[in-house]
Amino acid sequence: MDENGNVVATVDPKSVRRIHLVGVAGTGMGSFAGMLKAAGYDVTGSDENVYPPMSDMLQRWGIPALTPYAAANLDTAKPDLVIIGNVIRRVNVEATAVRERGLRHMSFPAALGSFFLSSRHGCVVAGTHGKTTTSSLWGHVLTEAGLDPSFLVGGVTQNYAGNYRLGQGPHFVVEGDEYDTAYFDKGPKFLHYQPRTVILTSVEFDHADIYRDLSHYESSFAKLAALVPAQGTIAVSAAWPNAVRLARESPATVLLYGARGEAGADVYAANVRLSAEGARFDVHEPGSVQRDVLLPMAGLHNVENAVGVFAACRALGLTAEQIARGFTTFQGVKRRQEPRGEPNGVLVIDDFAHHPTAVRETIQAVVHRYAGRRVLAVFEPRSNTSRRNIHQQDYVSAFDGAARAFLKTPEKHDKIPEGEGLDVLRLSKDVTARGVPCEAEPTVDVLVGRVAEAAAPGDVVLVMSNGAFGGFITLLLERLRRA
Repeated sequence: MDENGNVVATVDPKSVRRIHLVGVAGTGMGSFAGMLKAAGYDVTGSDENVYPPMSDMLQRWGIPALTPYAAANLDTAKPDLVIIGNVIRRVNVEATAVRERGLRHMSFPAALGSFFLSSRHGCVVAGTHGKTTTSSLWGHVLTEAGLDPSFLVGGVTQNYAGNYRLGQGPHFVVEGDEYDTAYFDKGPKFLHYQPRTVILTSVEFDHADIYRDLSHYESSFAKLAALVPAQGTIAVSAAWPNAVRLARESPATVLLYGARGEAGADVYAANVRLSAEGARFDVHEPGSVQRDVLLPMAGLHNVENAVGVFAACRALGLTAEQIARGFTTFQGVKRRQEPRGEPNGVLVIDDFAHHPTAVRETIQAVVHRYAGRRVLAVFEPRSNTSRRNIHQQDYVSAFDGAARAFLKTPEKHDKIPEGEGLDVLRLSKDVTARGVPCEAEPTVDVLVGRVAEAAAPGDVVLVMSNGAFGGFITLLLERLRRA
């Protein structure tokens, strides 16, 4: 904190040697701890529970993870700076001790901005959908082009077996989350990321726990657009007119991209062919065409994300050939259409989808990639927004294309007012009436049994959840092996 008792928003990295992270076991915080360690700082962390894979990664990086939260952890760490994760509440015993002792502390996004982004070209991926895949692909393309970028993304990239890379090049690719920053900073995380080149994938209402409505939600992206300087670039999906409108409020150059025949796109995919190998397509831009580009990923939504990366990379000076080569060698991200096993001929796929748009696009992508095979869609509404009835009707058509659907009835959530929860039983009836047999079940073990009994050799089971789903996939794979 400064001399007036205010939370430190920026810090001179040269004034810091020892850094302690409260909430270190989270994916983002743990990876940031690894990045700080790689940059030469003495790093410690603490959390309530530290378990694999993050516990293994922290151990490999030589970062002590103290548990549980306690004021005594600060005596062990002796930090010059404390970084507070956004899951930490004000009443947390360690956060309280930090304030009482007057220790300098800041949020993870603010620290990322101060320690890394202030001296680099910030490449930010923002939007409701596709952030992790798009930012991972962007970082990979820059790496394959020999630009030695840094990146920090929200999933484990298959090419790098982690979700961060610390390079010596000028570019830093970061997944720009619109969720709030910390208990002492309720603004969106991406406002700390000093953006110069931005990909805006989509803007559709989400995070109902912190945003009142779509207009409030859009206001965060308007603030992001205003941060991009006149010499910067925003590549925005032409499929989302509201996102285009928000981007055009920026002084930066705005490029529209698309993959679905949108009028007015500056860079767009055409002649798209979806198959078992992924997607092949041509990329059109003013004055030229890059033909027969291969993206080893399924789904038109991923083609769209790739075209956004293409547009942003062209703005950074890469050639069309360099970008296409990067696409070809991209191996994807864990938990994004990730095959987890195929016991007795039943392929089980893990995916992070939880918003109705993501559920719809993911099912369509898997149906195309595994043409001729039945797709059984299993969905757990786990996020604060997906548990609400805001998208009750949107979910009804989201399962189109699946042969059968299975829904996990969520537990009560203390942040969701009575009467505003998703009616899963009604949803299952509506999905069935639309033509996709659907059933709901509150117990993971019972749901595993029902899916296993329904699956036959040759089927694809697509499991969608943004959480651990009670170990559903592990249990299902074991059950299928015993069949």
